[in-house]
Order: sequence, then C-alpha cells, then structure tokens
Amino acid sequence: MKTKFALAALAATLGAGLTVPAQAQEYPFRDITDVVVWGAGGGTDSINRMIMAEMEKHLPVSINVTNQTGGVAGSNGMVFVQNQADDGYTLAGISESNVTAAVQGGWDQKFDFWYPFIIGGSPDLISVPVDSPYDTLQELVDAANEKPGSIPAAASGAGSIHHLNLLAIEKGADVSFKFIPYEGSAAGQEAAMAGEVALVVTSLAEQAPLIEGGKLRPLAMLTPEEGKLGETTIPSAFDMYDGLEAYLPLKQSIGFGVANSASDEVKTTLTEAFDKAMASDTVAEWAAVNYYDIGGQSGEEAQEIFSKLESTFAYTLKELGSTTVDPESLGIEKP
Repeated sequence: MKTKFALAALAATLGAGLTVPAQAQEYPFRDITDVVVWGAGGGTDSINRMIMAEMEKHLPVSINVTNQTGGVAGSNGMVFVQNQADDGYTLAGISESNVTAAVQGGWDQKFDFWYPFIIGGSPDLISVPVDSPYDTLQELVDAANEKPGSIPAAASGAGSIHHLNLLAIEKGADVSFKFIPYEGSAAGQEAAMAGEVALVVTSLAEQAPLIEGGKLRPLAMLTPEEGKLGETTIPSAFDMYDGLEAYLPLKQSIGFGVANSASDEVKTTLTEAFDKAMASDTVAEWAAVNYYDIGGQSGEEAQEIFSKLESTFAYTLKELGSTTVDPESLGIEKP
C-alpha cells in the first residue's frame, strides 16, 4: 500500500514538475498569428506578409498571416484581435486608415489601444481603366461636374486613407463622385479594371504592377510632387487645384500592432525582431521595388504618429460631414 501511495506521490510530483517549465517559458514558445484587417492582396496585406517573413528569422516560432475584413475602417479585424488574449500571440495588421474606425462607429477605442509598429507607406494617386474616355484629371472632373454624384469611384472602405483622399479631391476640386466602398485596395482596383467604377484611388505601390501591365492609366498623384513610374511621369493634382493644400497630403503608415496592455517582455521581443527585420537588405530592396518609403518606428514613437493621424483624419472627416461619432466625445483632440 505504501508503495502505491509513494508511486502516486511521485507521479504527482513529476506532473507538477513538467507543468512548471511550460508556464515559465519565455515568449514566444508557440506560433504567432497576424490578423490583417484589410483584404488579401492589398498594401497592408502585402507589407505584413513581407515583414512577418523577415521577423520569423529572428524568432523561434512561425508567424501565420490571416485576413479578417469588413466592418467600418477595418473594425471587424481590430475587434477580433481586441477580443483575444493580450499575450502577444495575436497581432493586428493595421494601417493609418484604421484610425477612423471610432469616429465612424466601428469600435469604441482610441487608437492608443495598440502598441504599433510602422513599416512604411506609399503615396496615393487617381487612376482610371486603360480604356477610359478620360485622359486627364481635368477631363474626369469636368465630366463629374456635368452630372454630380453619378461617376462611380472606388477608394477602399469608408474611412480609409484612400476614401479620405477621394473626399479631399471632391472638396478641393469642388466636384462630387459616387463613392463605392470595397473591402480593400485590391478589390477596388479589380472593380476599376472590370468597369464597375470609373476611377480608383489607392497607393502607387498597389497600382504600379497594374499600370505597368497596361490595366490602369494614372491621372494624378495626390501629393505636392509628381510621381515617376519607369519612364512615365504622373502629374501632381496640386498643380491643378489650389484647394487641395487644405486637405492633402495624407500619408500612409502601414504596419502591425499588439495590444498596448501586453507585457514588457512581449513588446521588447517583438521590437527586437522588428528592428532586425527592418535593417535587412530584403526589406530595403522590397521597399524600393514596390514604391514604399521605409518607416521603422515602433512603440511610443509610432503611437505619436498614429495619434496625429487619428486627430487629423477624425476632424477632416468631421469637417467633410462623414463622421457618426463626435471625435471630442472619444477624447480625440483637434490637430
């Protein structure tokens, strides 16, 4: 009988001993999931897949990238990640366009919910299908002014940076298009190529292969500077409409985030892997080929950038009459 009890005690002791290391294992000891809140094939998706592949090289686990789209300004994906444990095993693939989710009623958090990492961004432009009757932005604007609100335009989801840039063009050029929201840039660009919409506003990085492949024709950069794509020079919309300076440019900040309530160990580990990845030749070469400007900010520095974007976007949308929640009620200060 004593032997039986002794064996049972030994088994219990060994069992307890086996569980202690598992509980005390350093982060990360299992695979991480990065949930991109925009559609597959778009800029946020592509850049997240690239950086996660590089970060994996500096971590003992794999990072799996998935997509959770829908809602307002990527709110479905953000809410999904928000509802997961803040243990660093679920990240959110985010962009500057997500900062408008709160003022559009998509979720009830300010953007400082996240501890963010900024990889970079690419400037926006307006393009049309290659068989479009419009050869210049002025021709497109003139046609829209003949029938206000009748020419369909794709610009990702409501509240995205592309949508804000479309609103800014409407305000600055005193024109009205018929906005058609899509779940991500790729879907909007496909709609333009299929003839569902007459124009699309997305980034140069996203449009470059389609322009080079003869699927889209660029009309104007939404930046003060003209754009260069191979031998093609893309004029600046700023040279055509003085009113744009009040609303543009709005710059992309694409990256990912972990819950700000995550532990210091999680934040430090992710930051070390991120910094090493960002310093790699692979990232530099990818950015150059894909028309991205490198960022590299994380933590408090990135939070400050997103805070300014949140303020600018929220009050720009409010001025343009496109908010459902007053930014002041959320504690978002005016820029």
